[in-house]
Amino acid sequence: MGRILEGIKVVEVALFGFVPSAGAALADWGADVIKIEHPETGDPVRALSSYGFGPGDGGVTTLWEVFNRGKRGVGIDIATPDGLELLMCLIDEADVFITSFMPSARERLGIDVDQVRARNPRIIYGRGTGQGPDGPDADKGGFDGISYWSRSGASTASVPPGYDFPILLPGPAFGDIQSGMFLAGGIAGALYQRERTGQGSVVDVSLFGAGLWAMQATIAGAAAIGADNIVQLDRRRPPNPLTNLYRTADGHFFVLGMLQADRYWSGLCAALGHPELAADERFTTLALRTEHAEACVAALDAIFTAITYDELVKALDSQEGQWAPVAVPGDTLTDPQALANGYVQQVDYPSGARLPLVPVPARVDGDLPVLTPAPTLGEHTDEVVLALGRSEEELINLKIAGVIS
Repeated sequence: MGRILEGIKVVEVALFGFVPSAGAALADWGADVIKIEHPETGDPVRALSSYGFGPGDGGVTTLWEVFNRGKRGVGIDIATPDGLELLMCLIDEADVFITSFMPSARERLGIDVDQVRARNPRIIYGRGTGQGPDGPDADKGGFDGISYWSRSGASTASVPPGYDFPILLPGPAFGDIQSGMFLAGGIAGALYQRERTGQGSVVDVSLFGAGLWAMQATIAGAAAIGADNIVQLDRRRPPNPLTNLYRTADGHFFVLGMLQADRYWSGLCAALGHPELAADERFTTLALRTEHAEACVAALDAIFTAITYDELVKALDSQEGQWAPVAVPGDTLTDPQALANGYVQQVDYPSGARLPLVPVPARVDGDLPVLTPAPTLGEHTDEVVLALGRSEEELINLKIAGVIS
C-alpha cells in the first residue's frame, strides 16, 4: 500500500519555516511537493544563521533540510509574466497550493485565492499567516517567537518562580513546526472533503491561532480562577510531589508524572526501599502530601540524591507509576524507543554529511517515510518545466531571460 497522499500534487510558494514545514509533512505522507523559489536569491532560510544553525559540515544547512526535505525544487521568478504563467501551469495540475505570502503580496503577484481558483477551481488553497486572515493585524507578518510563543501567552506562562523576564522560544522553529503540522492536517481534511463534494477549500492556519490552541488549557484555567496567568509552580512546594522534577546523585534530572498519586505512592516508596515513607502520617494521602509538600519533596530529594541514575532506573521500572528522564536533544539520537519507532532518521547527503531528521509523527498502517535531502536551488527546474510541455529551446530562453534557474 502506498503512502496516504501518494498521487497528490502540491505547489508551494512560501518562505522560512511555518508553511514549508507543512509542505515537508505532506511530502512525508507521499505528496509530490514542488517548492518554488526565486531563481537567484532562493528561500532566505537557506542562509539563516539564527541559533547558530548556518551551513555545517558538507554544506548542509540544518533548518533548510528540516523544512524542505523530500521536495522538488524549482527556480521561477513569479514576478515576471512568463514566470507567473509557468506557476499557473503548475497550479492547473495541482491538488494543493500553499503560501506564506501576506495578502498584499499575494494580490500584487497574482496568486491570491480568486486568481488561483480562476485557473483551478478544485484546488485546496492553504494560507499560513502570522496573526490570522481577519482583524486589524491580518496584514502584519510574524515569526513563531513573536506570534506563536509571545502573543499567545506561552512565554509568560513558562516563567519559573523568581525569574524576572518572560522565557524566549525554547528552540529554533518550535512554533513553526507545530503550526505547520496543523496546516498539513487541515489540508488533508480538505482533500477528503473535496472527494465527497467536488469543491475546493481555503485552509487558514496562523501562528497566533496555533499558539492559542496550545495554550488553551492555561487560558481557560486562568480565567476560571479570575487571573491573568497561572503562575509556574515552585518544585519545592508542588500540589502533587509525584508530578515533579528531581535529580540523582550523578546529576541526572528526571520527572515523575503520577497524576493518580494515591494509586502509586505506596508502590513508589517500596520500590525505592523506603516503605516507611508511605506510612508517614504526613504523607498517607494526596491531600496530606499537598499540605506537607515541602517536607515530602525534601524526603524524596534525600532518597534520589543518594542513588545513581542506573539505580534509579532499576527502582522506578519495578513500580507502575509514570516517569521519564529529562533528556537533552542529543539524547534522542540514541533513545532506543525513538530508534525502534523510526522517530529519528539519519539522512545521507552527496557530500558525505549525515543529518538526523524527524519524520511526520502521524503514521497510517505503520507506514514510515524514508526521508531524502531537500533540493538544491533550482535542482528540478528542467524536469518540471519540460514536463509542462515546454521545449528545450523555450527552456534555454527562459534561463537567458532570468525567469528560471
